[in-house]
Amino acid sequence: MAKKKSGNGISVGVVGSGSFATAIVKMLTENCKTIHWCVRNEFVKGAIELKKHNPSYLTAVLFNLKQLQITTDINELVSACDVIILATPSIYLGKTLEPLNIDLQGKLFVSAIKGIVPEQNDIVAHFLREKHNIGFRSQAVISGPCHAEEVAMERLSYLTVSAAEEENAAKVAKLLESDFIKVNKSSDILGNEYSAVLKNIYAIGAGIAAGLGYGDNFNAVYVSNAIREKELYLDAIYPEPRDVNQSAFLGDLLVTAYSLFSRNRMLGNLIGKGYTVKSAIQSMSMVAEGYYATKSIYEIGKEKKLKLPIVNTVYEILYEEKNAEKQFKKLTAKLN
Repeated sequence: MAKKKSGNGISVGVVGSGSFATAIVKMLTENCKTIHWCVRNEFVKGAIELKKHNPSYLTAVLFNLKQLQITTDINELVSACDVIILATPSIYLGKTLEPLNIDLQGKLFVSAIKGIVPEQNDIVAHFLREKHNIGFRSQAVISGPCHAEEVAMERLSYLTVSAAEEENAAKVAKLLESDFIKVNKSSDILGNEYSAVLKNIYAIGAGIAAGLGYGDNFNAVYVSNAIREKELYLDAIYPEPRDVNQSAFLGDLLVTAYSLFSRNRMLGNLIGKGYTVKSAIQSMSMVAEGYYATKSIYEIGKEKKLKLPIVNTVYEILYEEKNAEKQFKKLTAKLN
């Protein structure tokens, strides 16, 4: 018997038209009669309506257009929805939300963004609170481990939804879970968001190591050091009882550092193979959030006098244009 697509009586919208935004829309079609979808421009809107799939990302995912209300107007989407899932690259979030001019009371904003907002040099949760007066109780965060490409293939994937209010985490979880999506719930909004930002930096480093020719033995040591470094950072920036061995922390790090679907690992791999940072970024069709996150995390770590050898090494390669091979040779002496 087909599942009844009720959406639990909640009106939901997705902002963004990249791969993860498209994957989230696919998840929602399992549960919701109608999904509001705010895409980048009229070309993308028209292409989806004509071809029944996103022309640029996850093109194998076909949509039933009767389920979609597609718009390019952020105010139209937010007005129509109780839950708004933000899934744009962090570098575009400020511009995307700039036109908002409606009452946001009673709306739940859910970030599926794993990066730093450049205008604020800060995470999305803080940006929403400070720029749009959306308090933490009106926010939630979606974290992995979950690659969009595997969602498209309906391979079993896991998400963690974090929210200050337990009922909000449960509300979002019900919208997303299906036979191929399992959802865990958490109250650690900032811990999960910072963790998602950090894992992209570590994935760039893992990619650099692969490009330089380091093997599986080194990768195992590298990732074990990365999770300890992540725990040190999270405890310093936002102390909270948490188990970094949970899938939202360690699992998300592992898949981003190892998977060939990882755009951050891909960026690092190109740099390790000899590309300049600029040419590596230009050669990619998708945004590697870790590049922008590295500067912010490095500066916070320096301010708090934290020992972050991996973050520091990635920063020196990306922003100080130091030689990757030499910097990783120095890093190997600091790992254990």
